[in-house]
Amino acid sequence: MSFKYTPNTLKKLEGLFDEARYIIRYEKGHFNSGYCILEERRVVVINKFFSIEGRINALLEILPTIKINEEELSGEMQKWYKQLISETTPGSDDSVQTQMDI
Repeated sequence: MSFKYTPNTLKKLEGLFDEARYIIRYEKGHFNSGYCILEERRVVVINKFFSIEGRINALLEILPTIKINEEELSGEMQKWYKQLISETTPGSDDSVQTQMDI
């Protein structure tokens, strides 16, 4: 996956989770993977000491594991979500880089 790890990209990912009615919290804790998902409460907790790149990677890692109703997303977010999911699903060839609309 080829895109820039910028604060703007992080904000856009946070917006995607917000539209999907998930709350993102940055807290300190002992997370083996750097994050924790409370599915019943729709809360994602990410290690607050992560850099922007670490936060983006954690959110991208979480994205395929949670249930998101695509109908709740705006048109632009639906398009970006589908693009992200197609890039992060297991079995996709990570050696091929593609351009993403950010």
